[in-house]
Amino acid sequence: MRYSLINLSTDLFADKFINMRTPLDSPFSPGSDTVPQIWAGRTEQLSDWRDVVRPRRLAGLHERGRTILGEAGLGKSSLVRRIAASAQNEGDWVTPQLRIPSGADPLKKVAEALLRLADQAGLSAMKEKQIGALLNRVESVAASGFSLSLRQASGPEPYTVLTELLIEIGRAALRQGDVVALIHIDEVQNISSEDALSQLLIALGDALTHEEQITVPGGVQFQCALPLAVYLTGLPEFADMAGARTGATFVRRFQTTMLAPLEDSDLLAALQPFVVEGWETPGSEGRSERVFMEPEAQQAIVDLCRGEPFLFQLAGERAWYAGSGDVITTAQVRAGWQSASAEAEAHVERILARLPQRERQFVEAMAGLSPEDRTLTRISEAMGYAKTSDAGPTSRRLDTVRGIVRRGKPYSFSHRAVEAALTSEWPDLE
Repeated sequence: MRYSLINLSTDLFADKFINMRTPLDSPFSPGSDTVPQIWAGRTEQLSDWRDVVRPRRLAGLHERGRTILGEAGLGKSSLVRRIAASAQNEGDWVTPQLRIPSGADPLKKVAEALLRLADQAGLSAMKEKQIGALLNRVESVAASGFSLSLRQASGPEPYTVLTELLIEIGRAALRQGDVVALIHIDEVQNISSEDALSQLLIALGDALTHEEQITVPGGVQFQCALPLAVYLTGLPEFADMAGARTGATFVRRFQTTMLAPLEDSDLLAALQPFVVEGWETPGSEGRSERVFMEPEAQQAIVDLCRGEPFLFQLAGERAWYAGSGDVITTAQVRAGWQSASAEAEAHVERILARLPQRERQFVEAMAGLSPEDRTLTRISEAMGYAKTSDAGPTSRRLDTVRGIVRRGKPYSFSHRAVEAALTSEWPDLE
């Protein structure tokens, strides 16, 4: 391999004269909501869009919306932004990422985005009075949102207006052919109003299940679903919120995926181009250069990040900044991580701080046991419970809702960064 020809002992000397790694060239992006150049894993969700959602919607077949949930740092928003970028490359109509701030009116945000999507679909240029009147009503929702309902304004409820516009956008996509309209709503757990959440989910769900009667050559008629796709992203508690407030309707109309940390094999594969062929960067005098990585440095990054996409990008970024030559060394990974360890620790602490008292008590009791002793009986005893069944509901939530532990014989941690923080000196280097 090329980097083996380089005398690594002169690395610091060479760095004074070669400046191949600058912040402008870094392919790592630890910031939230970005689509990093160094992409790792999530092939199942990416292929679900490519092989299931999009082709079925284009074929006029029903397919549920997708809800992608998980703890902070698992790359939910980045995943759907990558799906949206793929959709745009196919010529699909895509809303921007509609992030819902805490306490904001979701109907206003969605109405504003749908108006832009309607303009892209050419609806604003249509002369039908019915379309013009619909766009005017949606503009009122964009201005006032859910408060239209509270004021008991004349006319239909905001959610029915959004449903109608979604259907018209779907019809326009159907007329154009080979186009899907994709709506991405982020931070859905911040929708605090039960009524606003119910209206939003019903509007989206009604549009997803709407059918148009299509006549094909020969006069044959059939019912066709519209080419609409909806992605919701947020923290795990949204599953409880939506299920409690909309019941079976949400489950029937949206398929929920709870993201887990990445496997080490996914992370190693993402870094393999550095090891084998180098990562291309702009060089001096218009010539491109390549930055390589020691296999030991590759493994060090994977070991440090514990499957967390955010920490993977953070470790890679700091290793990139730790030198300027054309080889990322293990020493540079460790030096970079030292400057990132406080941020890594704060990241895990935020996850733990969000847990209700019983759930945090459970994971701390579990962490205090040796791996082979992590049974529900022993964990319950460590928590001070008289009966094992007292800890059962908490363990189920930490498994199915949070994705932090994995029930079994014995129990284990799915969230390896949480385990490392509770059972070792991580993120400090040994």
